[in-house]
Amino acid sequence: MTHYLVRRILETIPVLFGASVIVFLLVHLIPGGPEVVLLGERISEENVARLRAQLGLDRPLPEQYLVYIGNILRGDLGHSIAGNIPIAEELGRRLPATMELSILALTIAVVVAVPLGVISAVRRGSWVDTGTMMGAMIGISMPIFWLGLLLLWIFGVKLDLLPFIGRLSPNVEIETCTGLHTIDAIISGNWSALGDALAHLILPAVTVSTIPIAIIARITRSATLELLRLHYIRTARAKGLREGTVIQRHALRNALLPVVTIIGLQMGTLLAGAVLTRTIFSWPGIGRWLFNSIQGRDYPIVQSVTLVTTVIFVVVNLLVDLSYAWLNPRIRYE
Repeated sequence: MTHYLVRRILETIPVLFGASVIVFLLVHLIPGGPEVVLLGERISEENVARLRAQLGLDRPLPEQYLVYIGNILRGDLGHSIAGNIPIAEELGRRLPATMELSILALTIAVVVAVPLGVISAVRRGSWVDTGTMMGAMIGISMPIFWLGLLLLWIFGVKLDLLPFIGRLSPNVEIETCTGLHTIDAIISGNWSALGDALAHLILPAVTVSTIPIAIIARITRSATLELLRLHYIRTARAKGLREGTVIQRHALRNALLPVVTIIGLQMGTLLAGAVLTRTIFSWPGIGRWLFNSIQGRDYPIVQSVTLVTTVIFVVVNLLVDLSYAWLNPRIRYE
């Protein structure tokens, strides 16, 4: 295990290097530049040249990349071009919001989708199976920003049951420790703030979880169906074991291997995606920040956020791979 872990960590180095090169080149290929956004299109060429020199954009691309990667290796993510705000400080404020929403959305997806997938596989061809698969198709096909607006209108405007703007109500304060409002409220024993934070999380989390629910349910159903046809499942049933025991101990645990892989991929997708949904609910996460930075040609923010997201994605995939040995003891790492 130790040898495998060290090897996987070393393998992340070229992955991160490749991601940094690709992102650096892509952001510089975007038409226009930060000088156009900051100064406008009709500004004089002298002012444009002065600003480009001030930002270091007049240097050759290889030199700019070396400066960028050198700062990264020193732990310096730099400052934003537009507001000269330290990127690490802003990222530390926005990343917990994104992680909190993504973790809750993925938790909802797993709790709902895995049982639905197993039930659909066990009752293949029944109305439960048909309804689950139709729901999964609708969940994949439905635009989540439309669903977000619909839930916001029903539960936030018409019924006035749930808040739908931001992370906390204006009159609620939480002593910040981790940046995750729910965890900070529990640590400080502020139960009213915990309820308020959870209430603000429900609508965006349910909205973002729809596509993961559909994908995880379909994968769980397929994996369970494949295992139910194998001989050792028939043998377990022939021994007189209860159907629930056969499903839980013999089928579900092995079926979870591909499901866990999909869950890891969905976690990475949730961290980086759903920009429109977060915009609808005014959620101050990194997705909306990244989108605005791309529009404003704020190269340092785009590069730093993408690199941090890649690191999180790599770590999640590593944890998924390590979980295989727990799910299936026959797996050995070399």
